[in-house]
Formats: sequence, C-alpha cells, structure tokens
Amino acid sequence: MDVADLEPVPDFDPASELLLGMRLVGVQYRRIELAPPCGVRFGQAPGRAQFHFVGRGPLLLRTASGALHRLDAGDAVLLPHGGMHELLSSAGTPSRDIAAFESVDICEQVCAVKPAACPAGGPLVFSGCMEFHLGGMQMLVASMPEVMLVGTLLDRYPEIRPMLDAMEREARARRAGFAGILARLADVVSAFIVRGWVECGCGDATGWVQALRDPRLGKVIVALHRDPGRPWTVAELAAQMGSSRSVFAERFLAVTGMTPLRYLTELRMQLAVQWIERERQPIETVAYRLGYGSLAAFSRAFKRVVGQPPGALRGRPLAVHT
Repeated sequence: MDVADLEPVPDFDPASELLLGMRLVGVQYRRIELAPPCGVRFGQAPGRAQFHFVGRGPLLLRTASGALHRLDAGDAVLLPHGGMHELLSSAGTPSRDIAAFESVDICEQVCAVKPAACPAGGPLVFSGCMEFHLGGMQMLVASMPEVMLVGTLLDRYPEIRPMLDAMEREARARRAGFAGILARLADVVSAFIVRGWVECGCGDATGWVQALRDPRLGKVIVALHRDPGRPWTVAELAAQMGSSRSVFAERFLAVTGMTPLRYLTELRMQLAVQWIERERQPIETVAYRLGYGSLAAFSRAFKRVVGQPPGALRGRPLAVHT
C-alpha cells in the first residue's frame, strides 16, 4: 500500500485524535549487508511490527501473501503486523532465515549481519523489529494493511526526506554512533508512515474504522479512549453523540459489533494488559485508573475478558523476538 495514494481527511478526524499518544519503539535492529544473489527471510513476530530501510538496493520485498514490492536505495517500508516476509535480490532467489546468519553486536540494541564472503557494494538494509504503544488502539493496528510503503508520501510530507537521507548516510558510512542514530530515525520514520496512513483516512479499512469515520460516533469513541476510567453510562455516551439512547446503542452495535459498555470493558482490559505486563504498574493502581471501585471487581472483569487473572501477567517474562 502506498500511503500517499490516499486523500487527506479534512476537519475533525477521530483516528488522528486517538493517535496523539502513539509511541512506536524499536526493540531490536540489524544492519544487514548482502551479496547477490541473496535472500533473507523474516519470521512471525506476534505483536511486533517490522521496519526496513534500504541503504543500497535494489531489493524485492515478498510478503506472506506472495505480493512483490520493489525497494530502491532510500526506500522505507513498515509491516505493522510483522508477518513472514522476504527480502530478495530477484524473485526466484531462495531465502535463508535471518536467524541463520552470524551477527555481531554493535551496541545494546543493534547488531551487524554480514555473510563471510560478502563483497562491498552489495544490498544494504537497516531493519528494526518494533513495538506499538497505542494504549487501547490495537483495533486500529489490526485495520492496517500488510505493507505500508513510504512511496510518494514524500510529496505530501517533505520533512521525511532529510531523515531518509540521513539514514542512507549513516547506514553506508558507519561513523561513530551511527547505530543509535539509525535506530532513533527508524522509530521516527515508522511513526510518520503510520500517521500518514491515519491522516489519509486509513485507506480502505472497514469494520471498526467505519465507526471513526462517522463524525458523531467517532466523537464517542474518542471520549471513551480519552477517559476510560470514567463511570460512563449509555445515556452519557448518547449525549456525546447527540442522540437518544436507543438510537445511539443501535448505531454503536451495528458499526462496532458490540454494545457501548462491552466496548468500554474491552478497552479497559487492553489498557490493563499493557500497564501491568509492559509497564509493570501495580495491579491496584491499574484497577483504580480504570474506574473499578475494588480490586476484586477489576479482577473479575479482567478474568472474564482476558481469560486469566491479572496476577498471571506478573510472572510472564517480556517477550523478545529474534
């Protein structure tokens, strides 16, 4: 998908409002040098996005669906779902899993991958495995396409060009501190790609995104996400939409597939998982922030939605995908 093939969405855009708190942070980066013919395969990374920047090309990106995308020097691409995909010198080139290549640590988060018999001047890629921090916005991530290309996004957002130019220089020259600079630039460029997609109306995404495209219903969803701990009633939410309770409830269910209060509970539990598992906040604090009067009430709701008690997240180690 080329983000800039879409027209910007005017006026109030609920999706953009909800994206204000977005953080997209890389957890692992690789500087990859290859010798044609070459093929590198990246496996599943549940809950993680994959970013690639081509310092020297060209290369082909083949996704799990079989779609091929040409990537030239200076191109960047984000795979928000982190599905299986390959970077190839040609369509018929076999690939090896990235984990099969030897690597050398450059710094804490960045390693270098370079086959033993790899001459200078071959394809060069800087890759990042990333984690979305979107609060309760997992439904927005689920609506994103398989591949998000920078493409002509540069025409609409020219401020990205200096970042891509800097990434190309840093990836090639390997000057002091280049790994950390590349990592931070990759985070920022990835965030630009996501924001471009949202500002252009989320492409042809349907389902939950349709609720955001409804100006009146979108305001209700924004209100829920801004203040999930408030003891919302259907009457208060209907007032946000400017309609009767029956009309609002019927419209909300038809578009989102769930009742307003069920949506609020699902949102609260998504936030609870993030705050407990990722941010290591005390369970009691999370329960209070989400509007529950007692830890017992929160624990019952959590187990009903998530399928396990909140305390089970405490003993779960944070996953690191390779």
